[in-house]
Amino acid sequence: MRTTIGQLARGVTEGQRLVMVTCYDYTSARLADRSGVDLLLVGDSLGMVMLGHDSTLPVTLEDMVRAARAVVRGSTRPLVVGDLPFLTYTTASDAVAAARRLMGEAGVQSVKLEGGAEVAPQVETLVQAGVPVMGHIGFTPQSVNQLGVRVQGRDAPAAAQLIRDALALEAAGAWAVVLELVPAQLAAEVTAHLSIPTIGIGAGAGCAGQVQVWHDLLGLYEDFVPRHARQFRTLADQIVGGLDDYVAAVRAGDFPGAEHAATMDQQVLAQVRGVLGPTGEGR
Repeated sequence: MRTTIGQLARGVTEGQRLVMVTCYDYTSARLADRSGVDLLLVGDSLGMVMLGHDSTLPVTLEDMVRAARAVVRGSTRPLVVGDLPFLTYTTASDAVAAARRLMGEAGVQSVKLEGGAEVAPQVETLVQAGVPVMGHIGFTPQSVNQLGVRVQGRDAPAAAQLIRDALALEAAGAWAVVLELVPAQLAAEVTAHLSIPTIGIGAGAGCAGQVQVWHDLLGLYEDFVPRHARQFRTLADQIVGGLDDYVAAVRAGDFPGAEHAATMDQQVLAQVRGVLGPTGEGR
């Protein structure tokens, strides 16, 4: 049975840390469903780790709906959150239209959008329309051309603004907020000021939960490993090893074996040969 936002909120109240991981396809969702993960984020990070873009900006709503639909089909227990991609929520009406597709067509239980007080009107409209919203502040990947990839909120004015942004998202009705690349002490302060859960990525252990990119924590994305990521497995090496073994087995004639193929009755085979004629005839 699918986890609900209410269950997650109660868990946080009881001291349980939330665990979220990105997910982009059916097979990965099936595996995540067998783990203890609380939430699956169909993130626009798929643009980089799945589609090979150098940022999240080229990701389209069609990309997100297709991936989210697969993740929802592959999971039964974790709550599924879908990112609203770049420029799909510049107005409240745009945000509602994009969320309708992610929730109505793909079946996610919540959407996530980037930004602070400036997107509070969109958040409020979505919530009033019945769409659960997760906020995202600090470093926001869709603003990479403006902010660059760096820790946010290091000085007092920036830290105060980040707290104001978090409070604005809460006031607008967001049920949780992601804090990305924020100093650990500041993330803890934000968490203490909010009555909704914070989920950190590169924001220290003081948040109510954590999120990591699937490919980072499993050692699948070798182009770049963020400082805030821990590789709990290095599956890339195992995958390449498996592919190398497959290549070697095929070239050596060791695969496929008799156990990997169907067989034909010898009398039927004789009839087929009678129709075809001697080997090589007709070529």
